[in-house]
Amino acid sequence: MERILIVDDSEEIRKQLKWGLSKEYEVFLAENGMDAISSFKKLRPNVVTLDLGLPPDPNGSTEGFRCLEEILNTDPATKVIIITGNEERSIALRAVQTGACDFYQKPIDINELKVVIRRALHIRSIEDENRRLQKALEQKGTQFGGIVGNCPQMERIFATIRKVATSDVPVFITGESGTGKEMVALAIHNMSLRKDKPFIPINCGAIPETLLESELFGYEKGAFTGAQSRVLGKFEYAAMGTLFLDEIGELPASLQVKLLRFLQGKIIQRVGGREDIIIDARVVSATNIDIDKAIREGAFREDLYYRTAVINLHLPPLRERGDDIILLANLFLRRYTEGLNRKIKGFGPAAIERIQSYRWPGNVRELENRVQRAVIMSDSGLLEPADLGFDLLTEAPEGSTVEKLTLKDARDRVERGMITSVLREQGGNIARAAEALSVSRPTLYDLMKKHGLGV
Repeated sequence: MERILIVDDSEEIRKQLKWGLSKEYEVFLAENGMDAISSFKKLRPNVVTLDLGLPPDPNGSTEGFRCLEEILNTDPATKVIIITGNEERSIALRAVQTGACDFYQKPIDINELKVVIRRALHIRSIEDENRRLQKALEQKGTQFGGIVGNCPQMERIFATIRKVATSDVPVFITGESGTGKEMVALAIHNMSLRKDKPFIPINCGAIPETLLESELFGYEKGAFTGAQSRVLGKFEYAAMGTLFLDEIGELPASLQVKLLRFLQGKIIQRVGGREDIIIDARVVSATNIDIDKAIREGAFREDLYYRTAVINLHLPPLRERGDDIILLANLFLRRYTEGLNRKIKGFGPAAIERIQSYRWPGNVRELENRVQRAVIMSDSGLLEPADLGFDLLTEAPEGSTVEKLTLKDARDRVERGMITSVLREQGGNIARAAEALSVSRPTLYDLMKKHGLGV
């Protein structure tokens, strides 16, 4: 039987609630803040009904808020229902922002209050189950460098990682932007025999073509204007370790040839050099483009694909991962509430429904971004859809309705919002913004022009 603690300085109300609730719950009573806190710490009830006007401040709310904060500091998962009069509605709303679950206005109708209590207990049970699953999933995911997933698709990914990690075969990872391709590459490295050697990532789409060759292969002194000394490239830095070529589909044709030579013979030449340099490095590649289409159109060499894709791993988009979405949302919520020292207990029912129904075009990266922003900006104990930015998706111009918003309009708004947000975060730096969005700089310029963002 669930335990409920009734905190009220009115003996009549305490008796009324105990009489009305005792058949369904184990009811305990407290008439002041000190007794309430003492009973709460001893009994740990799942639900507390709290009148904010407690002695020595029965006409105010100071003692009630002190009691509320002490209860939530002891156990943030507790559902506290504020019992309030009509004239105290604004104070009750402030209590909800502080962390109370709900409020109920006097005079008390016991049947209505039972509905409020049952709703609070239902939310508590969902949150408890989410925390249990999240904890189990986090423990399960740590062996893959923090990758979290419990759906069948991710189970297959984990099984493949185990099989290929200890070999040196090239791995080709495909998937939409934001699905975690670099995390998978790092997991393969960390489970391999090369785990104590460097893991060197490079985003082939974020570096101009004129600089990319030097970044990958290094250059000799005097190779070009400004080359005042020899500089090593990413291949040499990855010696004995793993080189991760993110967005390999953006690699220019001339560099595809040089990469193919390395994969065939483990040999590179620095820019401006003639010496063959033998490098022992494993190559893991990734792309979010349709690689089959790129091969058909001649944008990507078929022989290079077969060299880089001895093993092909495809990461599913977040929208196809079922309950993983809520588990990941809770993981990010816990991470940022602890890191930012915020007292946010979880997601409200409306937020959970919106998270589950949304398409997540930016995948896991977008989910993490939205949760982080919500934790920073929210003033309430439970996150709602607006905290996660979902109100932007249903806004319509004045005089129109939500039904008039087409799928293309909604997609354009999400795209424009993400680009604007990332550009702001990166201080307007196009290269860094392109890397954060996992697109090439030319693609980002095109998108900015499309949305009228100053290009």
